[in-house]
Amino acid sequence: MISNIFKYLFGFILAIAILVGGGVAAGIYFMNQTSRVPPKPIYANDDPKLRAQLAKTPLAKATKSSEQSSPEKKPEVKANSTPSSTPTATPTNTPLPPGAYSASVTWPQGLSLRSEPNTDSERVGGVGFNQKVIVIEESADKVWQKVRLEDGSQEGWVKSRNTKKLDE
Repeated sequence: MISNIFKYLFGFILAIAILVGGGVAAGIYFMNQTSRVPPKPIYANDDPKLRAQLAKTPLAKATKSSEQSSPEKKPEVKANSTPSSTPTATPTNTPLPPGAYSASVTWPQGLSLRSEPNTDSERVGGVGFNQKVIVIEESADKVWQKVRLEDGSQEGWVKSRNTKKLDE
């Protein structure tokens, strides 16, 4: 009778251990499957032969056409900004006005240089992210800043709070 109770308890404990062990093993298996990085998908343009073919024909033509279109755009901008470009050549040789300071552009997409301190005015150029500029003056309402590129090639108005004063 004692041996029967012992067999019963041993069987019960063994069954519980098998169930717990199986559950833990299944859990570990599924956790490993869900945390695994899937294989990189293979696309048609990943084929080296196809990539070489694309680089030779359509992509080169698209690049050339975009290069040709951008010089055409640049003279137009310079032609439109001639009045503002002419005064910028003179200030390059002159010292900075009082209160001017160096700053860098903090807006990730860069900034548009405008001829006047409002959003409707003509765009005369641009400034890239983290590019250094010289803040010459601020508008009366402190919403706009007149900036000059460090090399003195362009000058225009940008929105305030898109530049950060540099400690020099």
